[in-house]
Amino acid sequence: MLSVIVETAEAGDRLPALLAALTSLAVEGLVREVRIAGGGPPELLAVLREETGAELSADLAAGLVEARSDRVLVLPAKIRLRAGWLEGLARHLKGGGGDALILGEPAGFLRERPFGVLLPRATAASLAHPDLKRLRGKLGRGAVRLGLD
Repeated sequence: MLSVIVETAEAGDRLPALLAALTSLAVEGLVREVRIAGGGPPELLAVLREETGAELSADLAAGLVEARSDRVLVLPAKIRLRAGWLEGLARHLKGGGGDALILGEPAGFLRERPFGVLLPRATAASLAHPDLKRLRGKLGRGAVRLGLD
C-alpha cells in the first residue's frame, strides 16, 4: 500500500478529477491514504476532504513526514494522465514495482511535461526542501516510466 500526496501548487480545476481517479486505487487496496499538500481554496478543500477522505498537509515536506506508508506517490494537481494509467500503476505495484516516473499528458508546445514520482518515503523525506524536480533526481536507476501507453 502507498500514500499519495497531491501537490496543489498551480492546481487549477484538475484537483477534483485527480482525486476522483485515485479513489479507484483505494478501492483496489493499493492506496492507504491520499494527502492534499500545499493548500487551496478552503471551501473546495473542505468539500474534497469530505467527499474523498483525503487529509490535508501544509506543504509537500509536511505531507512526506505525515504519510503513513513506506512508499509514496507524489503527483502535481495539474497533471493530466492518459486513460489506463491507473491500471498500469496497479500492475506495476502488484508486480512488486519499485521507483517510477509517472508521465502526464504533454502540457503544450514548449511546455514542460507534468510528472509525478513513486519512491520510498524515507528517500523523499530525506530532502530538506522537497519538490517534484528534486524528487525526480532521487529516483533509483531501475525507475520505470509509467503513463506512456
